[in-house]
Amino acid sequence: MHRDVKTILYSEEEIAKRVAELGAEITRDYRGSKLLCVGILNGSAVFLSDLIRKIELPVRVEFMAASSYGSGAVTSGKVNITHDLNFDIAGWDVLIVEDIIDTGLTLSYVKELLLKRGPKSVKIASIFNKPSRRRTELKAEYTGFDVPDEFIVGYGLDYDNRYRNLPYIGVLRPEIYK
Repeated sequence: MHRDVKTILYSEEEIAKRVAELGAEITRDYRGSKLLCVGILNGSAVFLSDLIRKIELPVRVEFMAASSYGSGAVTSGKVNITHDLNFDIAGWDVLIVEDIIDTGLTLSYVKELLLKRGPKSVKIASIFNKPSRRRTELKAEYTGFDVPDEFIVGYGLDYDNRYRNLPYIGVLRPEIYK
């Protein structure tokens, strides 16, 4: 365990098992569809990489970068799209792939933006969900784990662009981010 992590919430093995289950659900639900997975950078990269290898269908992958955090630990409330799709999603089933749903502000904004572009459907897959922090009505169709209202890192989640490479999800020691 990394010295800046107070405790491990989900192990590498637990995460791998849940990702495989989500991949099987998505395979079942999208069979016969034109599936486009849109990863939200940077946090979703680890989850997206693992998830698409568990989806047993042809999948197109594209990326967007959207954030309401910057380098801080608290959301600014303003969503910035720093990298948009350069692909016409009209007629596609779009699955937004995200690392965590926290306040829901960023994903609500991205989902509404994509819906205006004429896809067949837009759904969300998120490996982590923090419902206690939700500031908007948003629910992912595919969720890995609910997490407590603590600052978590690992498996793509970061603090100031550090800790993304930890293979587990851990609670960051408060003295690191305060």
